[in-house]
Amino acid sequence: MAPMNDHPGEQAAQDPIKLIGIRETTLSVDEVFRAVGDEAAGGTALFVGTVRNHDGGADVDRLGYSCHPSAEAEMRRIAEKVVAEYPVRALAAVHRIGDLSVGDLAVVVAVSCPHRGEAFEACRKLIDDLKHEVPIWKHQTFSDGTEEWVGAC
Repeated sequence: MAPMNDHPGEQAAQDPIKLIGIRETTLSVDEVFRAVGDEAAGGTALFVGTVRNHDGGADVDRLGYSCHPSAEAEMRRIAEKVVAEYPVRALAAVHRIGDLSVGDLAVVVAVSCPHRGEAFEACRKLIDDLKHEVPIWKHQTFSDGTEEWVGAC
């Protein structure tokens, strides 16, 4: 029997970036999950970021996301870094912009890899880097009438 790392399924796929997008419409967990389906993947990790009803001890009524025109290209650049670092079989990431309500999906990312540990690590790297590097800004409106802008995601 050949060593595990010699099997093509143990390697990264040829073109693993399946879906990258900035959307003004409702996000779909099912769409992202379907995009990362791969028969050689033994692990798929999915992260869903939702609008919560509080931040920093204050009640949030609503928020809006806006982005720089380069945001989608930056998402792709980050996805390419993750693919270079992990044996990714498939990767997908979508972020919402516009006005959102409490409970709405703000971001959905998923990564499939040959093994679960790699999938967890790659998905964590993907969402953390998207949050810190992609030029997406959040404008929160609090119940007391105050507002706040929050930098990248």
